[in-house]
Amino acid sequence: MKSANKRFKKSISTIATAGAIGLAAIAAGNALNSGSNVAAATTTAQTISVSVSSATIYDAPAGHATGKTLAQGTNWKAFSTAKDASGHTWFNLGGDQWIGSGSVAIVPANTSSDAVQSVIALAQKQIGKPYVWGAKGPSSFDCSGLMNYVFANAANKQIGGWTVPQESAGTKVSINNLKAGDLIFWGSQGSTYHVALYIGNGQYIHAPKPGDKVKVATISSYFMPSFGVRVL
Repeated sequence: MKSANKRFKKSISTIATAGAIGLAAIAAGNALNSGSNVAAATTTAQTISVSVSSATIYDAPAGHATGKTLAQGTNWKAFSTAKDASGHTWFNLGGDQWIGSGSVAIVPANTSSDAVQSVIALAQKQIGKPYVWGAKGPSSFDCSGLMNYVFANAANKQIGGWTVPQESAGTKVSINNLKAGDLIFWGSQGSTYHVALYIGNGQYIHAPKPGDKVKVATISSYFMPSFGVRVL
């Protein structure tokens, strides 16, 4: 555990110097200081965001400063929490790295509805970009590449890079029961040839074919999709 903590301290020092990171699990373990100033820890993982200009890392709740700091606006994975003798809450970032609740804000977990809206919003931003066979963005797309791009970047959801694996990215639904955010497919399951994102009101966003661009279309009997898949 000591060697793991040394590696973590070296890593966090490098990150703090760099000044900005995204959401990350920054340690391999959750070793807790068992001193008398630490109450029982709650091992509920959550995301926290640094809310002050420079947040100090401590070696234990109400312990000693390690000399490391985290930059404002960066997000971190907190593996557990504990209270000190004064009742103040501390978040464990892994090993013996702790940060006080007064320096951070808890980041609410995305709900399914939030994720759906994020996926649709990102898909809308791609409208007008050219269709290119096999392209997965960000400047051009084919049909499955567009779906892969928006789900990966807006919902952190990996659905596969072409239509057949994307069929298994969620729960199959009928065309009559579609909801905004569902994938819709053309062709028999296992051999689909086209996919799009349903956005509600009978409309979908897709990358149609060579020579065309990402656009909004309306479900019609002329080009009726075969089934849907609910990913979120």
